[in-house]
Amino acid sequence: MSTAGPLKSVDYEVFGKVQGVCFRMYTEDEARKIGVVGWVKNTSKGTVTGQVQGPEDKVNSMKSWLSKIGSPSSRIDRTNFSNEKTISKLEYSNFSIRY
Repeated sequence: MSTAGPLKSVDYEVFGKVQGVCFRMYTEDEARKIGVVGWVKNTSKGTVTGQVQGPEDKVNSMKSWLSKIGSPSSRIDRTNFSNEKTISKLEYSNFSIRY
């Protein structure tokens, strides 16, 4: 059992050139590599939104990726994080793309 600290949940919204650049696919891939669960989807206003859950350190790694890296041809202007909280158990079994 890893002692990675408390489980965290955070909502995110990524602004910039983040649709039509495989952003969701790369986000799903990165989340699975890091080991967090949650979801990602495009919004009608041209942003990408979702939720990440997992051990605090892994959630922080994912937040960093969502703020600074993204998919190769994306351009991230800013990423807003909200509703960050500690949770007792994960609400998702994996990370998925929603439509």
